[in-house]
Amino acid sequence: MLLMAEIIGAIIALFHIAGVAHALHALMKTRTSQGSIAWIMSLITFPYIAVPLYWFLGRDRFTGYVRARRAHDERLRQKAADLYAVIQRFVVKETDPFIATAVSLAGMPLLRGNRLDLFDEGSATFDALFHSIESAKSYVLVNYYIMKHDAIGDALQQILVRKAREGVKVMLLFDEMGSNKLPRTFLREMSDAGVVFHSFGINRFWWSRLQYNFRNHRKIVVVDGREAYIGGLNVADEYLGWHPQLGYWRDTHMRMTGPAVLAVQLVFFEDWFWACGDVPAAVPDTTEQAEDQELLILPTGPADPMDSWQLFIVAACNHAKEKLWIASPYFVPDNGVTSALQAAALRGVDVRLLIPDKSDSRLVGWAAYSYYEQILTAGVKIHRYKKGFLHQKVVLSDDYVSVGTGNLDNRSFRLNFEITGITADPEFSRQVHEMLERDFAQSDPSLLSDYTDKPWYFKCACRAARLFSPIL
Repeated sequence: MLLMAEIIGAIIALFHIAGVAHALHALMKTRTSQGSIAWIMSLITFPYIAVPLYWFLGRDRFTGYVRARRAHDERLRQKAADLYAVIQRFVVKETDPFIATAVSLAGMPLLRGNRLDLFDEGSATFDALFHSIESAKSYVLVNYYIMKHDAIGDALQQILVRKAREGVKVMLLFDEMGSNKLPRTFLREMSDAGVVFHSFGINRFWWSRLQYNFRNHRKIVVVDGREAYIGGLNVADEYLGWHPQLGYWRDTHMRMTGPAVLAVQLVFFEDWFWACGDVPAAVPDTTEQAEDQELLILPTGPADPMDSWQLFIVAACNHAKEKLWIASPYFVPDNGVTSALQAAALRGVDVRLLIPDKSDSRLVGWAAYSYYEQILTAGVKIHRYKKGFLHQKVVLSDDYVSVGTGNLDNRSFRLNFEITGITADPEFSRQVHEMLERDFAQSDPSLLSDYTDKPWYFKCACRAARLFSPIL
């Protein structure tokens, strides 16, 4: 009995020592003072619970991820060098401070010589995507956050299987958590046909199992280095509007042809290298397109030295002189973005936020209401999309537009790997402007009373949900 008491006492002492040590780490590494205080108090007071949680939720950087633009691996460095040699003649010297900021965050140049196509409907997107994959002669690179074993997922699987059997090199990457319901039989059929696949998550290193809170949220398809697709659509039936509760699904995707495809390809190579330690052998090549549209590819994520996506949003707010329209399914911004939105509205910019009226996350939906008093009183307009569920991720800052995977929330700011295409091409900007105008026409403007007139318990729920904003 005495020995057991001594063992228990030693374990308790070790937990408290670990709590103090982790509290010191939180003091030095946590990015906000509020976060530091919360972790320090929890780690010292309840170390038995807080220490394990800190390993999963308190980490602010994705350890071990190698990016070619600052790689320690010679093979990735060579891939980046090969790419830059091919695209050098397409590099556009940036003169606008906003795009110069985005170029610095991307570590990639603005490129001309592209053709850009906008898709604002699920079936048209998948029709074009499947047609491109069917045309592949050499290789197909696929990376999705969510891929499901349903009608559209099975359709993509069968195309990949067929192309692999034809001798095309097919490489599939999917997020460990977002695609956690893929059955083994689904994957085995692809493997038997020669499709090479890996999950992005708990692989290669034992400590990567402690990084569940990070997600590869990118949606990428590259065909022969010739065409690439990025945007908001994952591979699941709900993206065709078949969700039993949410119904119609409003999303936006883009296709690019030309030099910018190689930048997307490099991002895929970096993710693939993390997943399996291998560097694909695809040779970079490109063809200049007659449309000659400019595009910058901005990859962001928790391996970056700065919060790149958050800084891009702040830069978009600061750049806007006439209009700043942002569409996002999840509105849970941090203080920096909230202040930037307020400042833009106060200087007379037409700031509009387009969010879904019905969210697929109750916590996120409640948390969004908690910002009404801060945002609406500054002159920011919030529009709630009524036709169905809005899932697009689009930013319009005067003439600059971006289409990609990043949301207006802390998860995209700090925890998710994202990818975005940015352009000021007049024709593409016009198309995005008209698309968003149609979306606003199918939305209702929010009033401050929509929050202030709610019962006290609803407002308490909204404020409580906001407490989870660092991981929403």
